[in-house]
Amino acid sequence: MPGVRRLGLEAEDRAADLLLRQGMTLVARRVKTRSGEIDLVALDGEVLVIVEVRQRSGNWNLPETSLDQTKQRRLVRAAEEYASTLGRSDLSIRYDFVAVDPGDIRHLRDFFRPEPDW
Repeated sequence: MPGVRRLGLEAEDRAADLLLRQGMTLVARRVKTRSGEIDLVALDGEVLVIVEVRQRSGNWNLPETSLDQTKQRRLVRAAEEYASTLGRSDLSIRYDFVAVDPGDIRHLRDFFRPEPDW
């Protein structure tokens, strides 16, 4: 398992570097809340960006397919908990996804939007 964890941390490092190169400000990494963990938190202007990072080592399945609706809901709850600790109710929240494949990294802005009934 330590090898998998190391690969996950390396993927997060690559994602953080990508976000910084795009002009975002990195706010936090590996934020733990009661509802779950947020991989990366960044600011894109006045928008709080919650970033899920997923890596796949094989070619059979894209990382994007691994964030199902249940995991999205959990991420939204974690983001809401985190945002409440900031005391900045003026910030909009956007959910981005960084997919890391062998030899490729993709930043998918506004990957999903919370459903009203979540």
